Amino acid sequence: MQADDVRALRQSAVPTAVVAVACAAVAGAVVGGKGALGAALALLMVTLFFMISTVVVGRAARLGPQSMMVTALATYLVKIIVLAVVTAQFRDTTLFNGRAFGFTAIACVLCWSGFQVRAWMKAKTFYVEPGKL
Repeated sequence: MQADDVRALRQSAVPTAVVAVACAAVAGAVVGGKGALGAALALLMVTLFFMISTVVVGRAARLGPQSMMVTALATYLVKIIVLAVVTAQFRDTTLFNGRAFGFTAIACVLCWSGFQVRAWMKAKTFYVEPGKL
């Protein structure tokens, strides 16, 4: 993994964790322990999904832009399928609060995505390979 990837992960993961802690505190206060557990599980799932995608797409980028795009689309499809399966399995669960899980997951995805865009916009990354013009 390149240094830019690690920096972008860190710059996205830390604010997302802060948002998730705030969501867990609100859910814990409103719903109780099951709400806080739902928020924690949402943070875990969002973090795993984004970190795995970053690692896999970063490795595919070494092969070329075409393989990177195919890998990015494939990981997106796999994430959607896994999310559908997980939510279907826990539809009627009493282990954690589903609403707290859902709202926290949405907040974490928006936060992660926003800070990831910010990190890549601030990075000094060439989008044209020098010397291949």
